[in-house]
Amino acid sequence: MAKVTGIGGVFFKSRTDHSALAAWYEKHLGMRLESWGGSILRWPDDHGTDRGLTVWSVAEKDTQWFHPSESNFMINYRVDDLDALLAQLRADGVTIVGGPESHENGKFAWIMDPDGNKLELWQPMAFDPQHKGS
Repeated sequence: MAKVTGIGGVFFKSRTDHSALAAWYEKHLGMRLESWGGSILRWPDDHGTDRGLTVWSVAEKDTQWFHPSESNFMINYRVDDLDALLAQLRADGVTIVGGPESHENGKFAWIMDPDGNKLELWQPMAFDPQHKGS
């Protein structure tokens, strides 16, 4: 049977100025913009100890996971150094709504973009049940 093998891209509509929103992602999250306005994230450039993976999940309709965002999606971005990125984001006045938290598969934090979308930041690590809730 033919099947999906991965996520080929993430595309969403801006609620405001799409160019300004893309520039915010470039400035604050280091997502280098290409001439066509988007960013290409290459797996070979990611050196996470989990050896690379993408999680896909459907949340229940009444979940609070995406709160305080009113969007019906949340993108999880892999990062190389969560603590350093959070320090940069704080210095730049970006709204941090949670974390950092350590779990058995890495460290997580949550921020808001200028369009009111909650973003999950994840510094992955190979699964280790010893780190659960640490």
